[in-house]
Amino acid sequence: MTKIAFIGAGNMARAIVIGLVNNGTTGSDIMVANPSAEKRLALAEQFKVEQSDDNIEAAQFADVIVLCVKPHLISDVCQQMASAQANGAIDLSNKVFISVAAGTTVAQIQQALAGHYPVVRVMPNTPSQLGLGMSGLFASAEVSGQQKQLSEQLMTAVGKIIWLKTEAQIDDIIAVAGSAPAYFFLFMEAMEKHAQVLGFSTQESRMLVQQTALGAAQMVAQNDVPISQLRENVTSKGGTTQAALKQFNDDGLQQLVTNAMNAAIKRAKEMAK
Repeated sequence: MTKIAFIGAGNMARAIVIGLVNNGTTGSDIMVANPSAEKRLALAEQFKVEQSDDNIEAAQFADVIVLCVKPHLISDVCQQMASAQANGAIDLSNKVFISVAAGTTVAQIQQALAGHYPVVRVMPNTPSQLGLGMSGLFASAEVSGQQKQLSEQLMTAVGKIIWLKTEAQIDDIIAVAGSAPAYFFLFMEAMEKHAQVLGFSTQESRMLVQQTALGAAQMVAQNDVPISQLRENVTSKGGTTQAALKQFNDDGLQQLVTNAMNAAIKRAKEMAK
């Protein structure tokens, strides 16, 4: 049975662990490593996974090593494993590394590992915590077909995935999916605030906005028609919806969205330097 180790026990690690367990992975085939005890012990107690404060122990345990630490810690963690490999304390051969860190390239990870080990970069988003994530995956040339399949199984446990042809597309995924939940939250927040201005209570405003957003998303998911057609179906000529949409267009919504997504891509490229 495939063994999976998570280096880091934050929200994304927790989300993937929940998805794996819910999809039938046995807790004893998962290990979570984290320097502080609280998060890893909580996961161990709730999902019966193995836990350790030792990254090397976790790496030795696993066939798949999921790097779930902050981007600025990736290099240190990988160099720690490289040192253990050099000292004969661990064997990294036949292992695949899956990184969910933004702005850290395959080349940077392999350099820190001191070897051309197979690396899969993943850009997930926060709805993965609900099993509704959207992730983009890119595999280095060293990743085998079986390792690619394992990576796919890992991330489909928390949502949908697409495989990327180039590593540069990771930056595009950040703009379209990784950062994108915050775009919708910002839009919902603006609607919620104005609903309160219109006299609805805080609770009523929240319910009106979240239910409308949920319903709209479900209509997209359950209707195999262009999103533009769904928009047109709601828009009567000369009606209230048309007036609102005309104002959005007059104020340059499409260009604003384009500019925001391009800003996210630009920042992702800066982070990788």
